[in-house]
Amino acid sequence: MKPNLNFRYAKESDTEKILYFIKELAAYEKMLDEVVATEELLKEWIFEKKKAEVIFAMEGETEVGFALFFHNFSTFLGRAGIYLEDLFVLPEHRGKGYGKGLLKQLAKIAVERSCGRLEWWCLDWNKPSIDFYLSLGAEPMEDWTVYRIAGDTLIHMAE
Repeated sequence: MKPNLNFRYAKESDTEKILYFIKELAAYEKMLDEVVATEELLKEWIFEKKKAEVIFAMEGETEVGFALFFHNFSTFLGRAGIYLEDLFVLPEHRGKGYGKGLLKQLAKIAVERSCGRLEWWCLDWNKPSIDFYLSLGAEPMEDWTVYRIAGDTLIHMAE
């Protein structure tokens, strides 16, 4: 790990910074127009309802990357896992090992919490990230397809 790299959990006062990183990631993924999250929503769901956690990669005293994650559950393993929703390192700080550092920190958290796995999704077009994940020994789940019900479809299904 880089000597100037450390990590810290986000605090409620970091809500604006979390939203900044989410928007930077969305812009990178060409999905900025899909971000409807607000500081109020993030505060409610991350800090009040405690449905997710955030860690920052710190270069000295500056946040240069973030990871937002939460627990899922594997019935086959009989234990929780960690699902990584978002991982992002600011472009000017890439290539310094910070992304790998964030994943190693998440692996450490998973092991400390006796989780059975660490998993995430990656967009099919994002070859740099896919190559990076493969270099770490991550395995693509090629036999699985992600399905989603959201928006009006979700509301209608709930009726």
